[in-house]
Amino acid sequence: MNAQPSPVKVTILVDNKARQGLLAEHGFSAWIEVGGRRLLFDTGQGPALPGNCATIGVDLSGTEILVLSHGHYDHTGGLPLAIASAAQVQVFVHPSATGPHYSIRDGQARSIGIPEAARLALEGLPAGNLHWTREPLEVAESVGVTGAIPRLTDFEDPGGPFFLDRDGVLADPIADDQALWMRTPRGLVVIVGCGHAGVVNSLRCALSLSGESRAHAVMGGFHLAQASESRLTSTVDALREFNLDLIVPCHCTGDAAVERLRRAFGDRVVLGEAGAIHMFGK
Repeated sequence: MNAQPSPVKVTILVDNKARQGLLAEHGFSAWIEVGGRRLLFDTGQGPALPGNCATIGVDLSGTEILVLSHGHYDHTGGLPLAIASAAQVQVFVHPSATGPHYSIRDGQARSIGIPEAARLALEGLPAGNLHWTREPLEVAESVGVTGAIPRLTDFEDPGGPFFLDRDGVLADPIADDQALWMRTPRGLVVIVGCGHAGVVNSLRCALSLSGESRAHAVMGGFHLAQASESRLTSTVDALREFNLDLIVPCHCTGDAAVERLRRAFGDRVVLGEAGAIHMFGK
C-alpha cells in the first residue's frame, strides 16, 4: 500500500444538473487527476461531453485511463469521442457491459445497453489497451476498480425493471456494475456510475479491496429515484457506519433521496452537477 497517497481532484463533466454555461444530460462522467495520472470515469450519453470539456478546460487527449462503470448508454455514449481523442488510452470494463440490457416499463421494452458506435470503438482498440475487469485490480498507484461487486445487503437491488431480453423473462442483475476507488491522505474516495450494485455494497467492497480503514467520500449516481421508503431508510442507516466526510449524489440518485440524505447528513451532502470540482485529501 502506498504510504503517502496523493490528493485527488475530481471534475464532474456530465451530469443531470449543470452549472451555467454547461449542458445538462441524463448521464454521468468525471475527470480525475491523481498522482500525476489522468483518468476518465464514464462518458455520459455523448452530446454533452465535448462542449462541457471545452468549457471546463479538460483535454480528453490527455486521458491515460478510462473506466466504465457499466454498459448502459448514458455512461458509454461518449466512448467514440474519448477513444478517438486519446490513442493510447487504457480502457477498463467488465465483460458483461457489452451484452444486451433492456428496461421494460408499461409493457414497452427499450434497449439501454452500450450504443453500437461505442461497441465498435471498444472493438477497435489494440488488444493491449482493452482490459476486461473480471477481477478487481489496481489501474494506477492507489487507484483501483472493484470489478463485479458482491450483493450482500438485503435492501439494495439494481434499482429498476431491468432485463437481459426484450420479453422480460431474464432479470438483469447488472453484473457489470463496478466502482472506482482511490486512496487519499484522508481515506478512501469511491466513485460509482449508477450504483446498481447498491451504494452501500459498493463502499463495503471498495474498502475491503483497498485495505483502507475508512471512507472519506462517495460520489456518483446512487440509483435511488425509484427506491421505496424502506430502502431509503435502510440506505441512510447503513451509510452512517462509514462516517463519510462528503457525499456527492449525482445523476440517478433522485430528488427525494437527496433530501433524505441531506436531512441525515447535513452539509456533508453536496449535490453533484457538471462543472463542479472536488478536491480530496489535501
